[in-house]
Amino acid sequence: MNPDLQALQPYPFEKLKTLLANVDASSANTAISLSVGEPKHAPPQLVIDTLIAHLNGVEQSSGLNAYPGTKGIPELRQGIAEWLARRFQLPAMPDPEQHILPVNGTREALFAFAQAVIDPSKKPTVVMPNPFYQIYEGAALLAGAEPVFLNCNQDNGFAPDFSSLSATDWQRCQLVYLCTPGNPTGSVLSLDTLKELIALADRYDFVIASDECYSEIYSDEERPPPGLLQACAELGRDDFKRCMVFHSLSKRSNLPGLRSGFVAGDADIIQKFLLYRTYHGCAMPLQHQWASVAAWGDESHVLDNRRQYREKFSAVSKILQPVMEFTQPDAGFYLWPQTPIADDIFTRELLTTQNVAVVPGSYLARDTAMGNPGERRIRMALVAPLAQCEEAAQRIKYFIESL
Repeated sequence: MNPDLQALQPYPFEKLKTLLANVDASSANTAISLSVGEPKHAPPQLVIDTLIAHLNGVEQSSGLNAYPGTKGIPELRQGIAEWLARRFQLPAMPDPEQHILPVNGTREALFAFAQAVIDPSKKPTVVMPNPFYQIYEGAALLAGAEPVFLNCNQDNGFAPDFSSLSATDWQRCQLVYLCTPGNPTGSVLSLDTLKELIALADRYDFVIASDECYSEIYSDEERPPPGLLQACAELGRDDFKRCMVFHSLSKRSNLPGLRSGFVAGDADIIQKFLLYRTYHGCAMPLQHQWASVAAWGDESHVLDNRRQYREKFSAVSKILQPVMEFTQPDAGFYLWPQTPIADDIFTRELLTTQNVAVVPGSYLARDTAMGNPGERRIRMALVAPLAQCEEAAQRIKYFIESL
């Protein structure tokens, strides 16, 4: 067996399962889950219709009787390139042939990416935020690299402080994972911060992998979160050198089961990543590709999606503000409040007495010399219907008042 497997920690939901193993949840209340970040809004009908049409082979180049290509159909890469140019105000559209590669959701791509770009012979490090999406850590460890965690807390605006690393630290770095908007904090990195990181990548020759899967869920329609390719464009870097972005339809279009996303950026890296993925055997099914074309080409359902999340944030915040301290997130669908008692005890007792499931913040972060930035916090995914989110917030308020 690969000895690096022993370095992997249990996934947060495995820890949560163990924590709650013997909990007898209150039968007086129906169960409400705010633990898993799984969108529950209705998927767009045009995507469903397109999927069915191509699944049945009604359209050409569709159905289940053809192997899909790893590079994806030209129509999908073209649609993604057009969306990127519109969404991030790029002066020139990325080349669909060189800069775009469809993937089966960002989770598998974020993991596979480290395996393709890391040279384990040089004792490399991979820099990542803390708290973080645990795929980053697992990908680094199984690629033979050492994770380096940058704590994101209230003092630094929940953003990684890249200036805290020395020149010696950067010399070992081969890859930086970003998450903007952040999971679970909802923080958005500024264009200036992204440009500073690009300058560091040029100086120390590392790759930036920006996980932007929450970029389309934000509160202010006039201020969409910026992206890494946008920062490149403002620097005049239309080759996107050393920069890769990861996007998904799971959150944007409420399609977690479609397993559809893409990576975009540096053409040289895309070419090598395509080679890796050709052997990896991870081509997106043709019917999923055509459904994705429809999704990336429509914004009306995305606007409605944001409206629904705004309603839930407004309602839940009004209920919890008197009893919990939290910062309204810049984007995403998570609330990251402080807890009056230890986060794991809070989580267990909340389920026991109120039948509301959340995730302890410390399960989403790692202990460092500066502490665990997830301690005394919980992650609440506002993915349930509005009425359930309001009911859950009322139960949490009652629970805190009873402590």
